[in-house]
Amino acid sequence: MTPIKDSLKKKKIDSLDLKTHLALLGVPMLLLLIVWAIFFSISQSPNSIANLLLVAIIYLLGYSLSYYFHQGRLNRLWEHLQQVIHVNDTTFELVNIASQYHNEREFLDALLKKAVSSINGADMGSIIKVDSQTGELEFESTIGIDIDKLRSVQFNLTQSFEYKLTKGKCDRVVVIDDMADINAHSSLSKAEQDIFLSAPLHPIRSTLSSPIHIDGLLYGMLNLDSAKAKAFSHYDRNLVAILTHEAANAIALYQKTRQIHRLANYDSLTQLYNRQRFEQGVKQWKIKPHFGSFLVILDLDNLKTINDHYGHLAGDRALQAFAQVLQQAWHSKHLIARYGGDEFIALCHGPRAQIEAEIQQIKQTLQDKMATDAAETQQTNVTPLISFSYGIADYQGLLDASFKGADKALYQNKHLKQSSIEK
Repeated sequence: MTPIKDSLKKKKIDSLDLKTHLALLGVPMLLLLIVWAIFFSISQSPNSIANLLLVAIIYLLGYSLSYYFHQGRLNRLWEHLQQVIHVNDTTFELVNIASQYHNEREFLDALLKKAVSSINGADMGSIIKVDSQTGELEFESTIGIDIDKLRSVQFNLTQSFEYKLTKGKCDRVVVIDDMADINAHSSLSKAEQDIFLSAPLHPIRSTLSSPIHIDGLLYGMLNLDSAKAKAFSHYDRNLVAILTHEAANAIALYQKTRQIHRLANYDSLTQLYNRQRFEQGVKQWKIKPHFGSFLVILDLDNLKTINDHYGHLAGDRALQAFAQVLQQAWHSKHLIARYGGDEFIALCHGPRAQIEAEIQQIKQTLQDKMATDAAETQQTNVTPLISFSYGIADYQGLLDASFKGADKALYQNKHLKQSSIEK
């Protein structure tokens, strides 16, 4: 069995073997010989051999040129195929490591970096997001361009060259080879145009702009820029169309991945960790012997009363307000979660006196927040007051034991508070 040669290792998308060359050369040559034999037998001319050799030489040169151009075209196709494979590998890699990015902006930075490296003529670029409600544009990511300068300009979709060159459809890749002409017909002010011209590290002379559609809606635009005039070919336009399609899939998958992650780990009402995520975090908690660790359970005192007298929406707002204050006070240094219903839980590093002081500060902050909200809404008489009780227990690595201790302290706290009210 004849082994199959791997042409990819030779960076060739196709090739002609020796038999094919001989066939392509031999068949026409054989026909020429037959024609020559017939002609020679009739004419008996001594110049017929020279004429035949001349025709054969011309044919051989023609064949060589044809093969040269054919092979050059195959080499270009190979390079294009490599770029398409690189684009697919790029987006596939981004999707696989999507969970490593803390937010969408970090993900878009990585995506843009890959996009610029995928197009030979590109040395700068940007990703612009579109507000689906207002049409306002905002630069989310840039390479080789000062993003702070760009964000100082307020402009909308109708002012973009993608919108103008597609007559508002934003449905295809557009190429701009004369940025000066585009800027001359811009509706932006002279000062705003100057900002766009000074933001890039090098003056932009060519741009590829491609719309990004996700679930049928315009998400934004990918711009790839070059300091060279006419830096992008027709093929680059097609390649960017593929790149943008794959980028849209990558962004959509990233968003869905983050959404699934949030649903699995966060409480939808308060945006704090849920019970499952808290218990996972406890397993990774590092005890610091010099400071100690403490488990804190916090419980809203009057959630049922709020629900009964003001409605469940007011109860939800009370939970959200409490969670917001907790997050501002503790989120950066402690592990906090909504454990269920009106109960919240936190795992904190000590010392204990500091935690007690922080809880008193949380109470004060909560009262100030409710007073401010009441003043803003001018509804003091219908704004429910929020209070909470808490219990603290040492944490030595056993969650169940610490939970029982903190829960017992919580109910003692509630009982003392209720007794003082009755007196």
